[in-house]
Amino acid sequence: MNIRWKPSVTVAAVIARNTAGVTEFLLVEEHTLDGLRLNNPAGHLDPGESPQEGCARETLEETAFHFKPTALVGVYVSRFEKPLAGQAQTEDITYLRFAFCGDLGEFMAGQALDDGIVRTLWLTADAIRACPERHRSPLLIKCMDDYLAGHRHPLELITTDASVYQVGNAS
Repeated sequence: MNIRWKPSVTVAAVIARNTAGVTEFLLVEEHTLDGLRLNNPAGHLDPGESPQEGCARETLEETAFHFKPTALVGVYVSRFEKPLAGQAQTEDITYLRFAFCGDLGEFMAGQALDDGIVRTLWLTADAIRACPERHRSPLLIKCMDDYLAGHRHPLELITTDASVYQVGNAS
């Protein structure tokens, strides 16, 4: 059997603020099949966008904040088994995540959040580490720790060819 492996490409925003000397991270609380979970503002890369554009879009959709990626925190690969609805089988999914940090912009008051997003919240690293059972992905901690360790890579490491923007014209 010759099956091509295609990981799901996702983008995530690692957004931090410093309030009175305390660093807090912007997370979303969302409904999942496993109940309410915490995650970075994150989602799938859509056709016709660069990873940076996808990250800005997902952040706006999930938090109602504009976001401008300024650096790549890291690129991560993780594997997850998701139960199939109404079946005893699971789906084996591999995620390829591009995590960015950057500038948090204007809040769009009144904008509805994506389906499944309950709320946004700011939590300290200690508060996030204290509830691993509530994390949607183990990458939440890894991306946060890499950010705290100062991992910042230039956006120029990611090249988005012009062909990406020609959706529907592929041969």
